[in-house]
Amino acid sequence: MFLRRFKFRLQLSTSLRDLDADDSIGAIVVTGSQKAFAGDGESRIRTDLPWAVLEEWTALSETSKPVIAAVNGYALGGGCELAMMCDIIYAGDKAQFGQPEINIGTIPGRPFLADLLTRLHEKVVLGAGGTQRWTRVAGKSMAMEVCLTGNRVSAQEAKECGLVSKVFPAEEVVNEAVKLGEKIADQSPLIVQMVKEAVNAAYETTLKEGLRYERRLFHTTFATNDRKEGMSAFAEKRAPKWTST
Repeated sequence: MFLRRFKFRLQLSTSLRDLDADDSIGAIVVTGSQKAFAGDGESRIRTDLPWAVLEEWTALSETSKPVIAAVNGYALGGGCELAMMCDIIYAGDKAQFGQPEINIGTIPGRPFLADLLTRLHEKVVLGAGGTQRWTRVAGKSMAMEVCLTGNRVSAQEAKECGLVSKVFPAEEVVNEAVKLGEKIADQSPLIVQMVKEAVNAAYETTLKEGLRYERRLFHTTFATNDRKEGMSAFAEKRAPKWTST
């Protein structure tokens, strides 16, 4: 069990396709340095377990496998949006989230690097989706405050408003995210993907449409071998052997 470090930057669109197509990987963990969630430019991939760890800017929201963000330090601007693209966010107790774009006369928008923010001593990558993702995650009032003021949100505040799932000591957050990834990877990959699709549907449809979609997926599981295996394994008190069929 080890972490391999790569000195080159990954082409994430290609890398994520590779990870998505790799049946040995059940979940993806995105992390950064102790000082900033997105910014030190070094990619990390765990190769000996059915999950991977990487760091880079990407549209993670399109990945079919569960993506967990392990956030330490600053997650501002694009770094915050990168975290919100993930399915689950674990934060270190010193992590800070925010959208400081208003401080330089713009709003969260299309991804680009802003040298202007260096003058503000902010470790920020401008990204995409801040106004929309904050509203969906934390509600209109919180989204307005964060985006209109540029104020930072502490890890505990982020947990209270629903942005973050759990908060851990900074030195433990990556390991805890890894444990979560391993637990998810123990489940049926086919059913995990269905769960992710069902939850994400809640952000894109009405409740009525979402319930209809969930019901359709639920009925679909009864036509799978993994549903039969899961129930048989439970009755026989043994670990299931998933086949993703």
